[in-house]
Amino acid sequence: MKPRRSILFLNVTGEEKGLLGSAHYGDNPVFPLANTVNNINIDMVGRIDYEYQKEENKDYIYVIGSEMLSSHLKKINEYNNITYTNLILDYRYDAEDDPNRFYYRSDHYNFAKHNIPVIFFFNGVHDDYHQVTDTVDKIEFPLLTKRAQLIFHTAWDLANREQRTPVDGSNTRTER
Repeated sequence: MKPRRSILFLNVTGEEKGLLGSAHYGDNPVFPLANTVNNINIDMVGRIDYEYQKEENKDYIYVIGSEMLSSHLKKINEYNNITYTNLILDYRYDAEDDPNRFYYRSDHYNFAKHNIPVIFFFNGVHDDYHQVTDTVDKIEFPLLTKRAQLIFHTAWDLANREQRTPVDGSNTRTER
């Protein structure tokens, strides 16, 4: 079965150098940005960060930006989480005054600035964050699988909705 809407898988590079790949796509899209319904950004979702290392329940994912531009996107993701995965959806880095400024530091930002509703999935910071020591043997594969299931179900739900996700909010985070 194919989805109602197309799903574009976009692998970009140059995030650490200024979101270069996603900025280039925003200036040279394969499909007009007006036809882009949502952006789902998946960056570093296979590890456990400092905040959850000592927690008994490590089934979490950070969610950033999901209600900035659309009142529906966060609800759609939460519905899919309750239905399929039951992860802890942690919004601590979604705060406008987050000192880490993760909202500005990943590729979804170049979609949000064009008023495309975004949702950014992230596992947080750990000792190997942006280091060559962040190797595949450190991935928590059962947790990665559960996170991937949530992302899949949310994407599938968005791609099969009768109506586009409405843009009924405003991007109040405009400065990078």
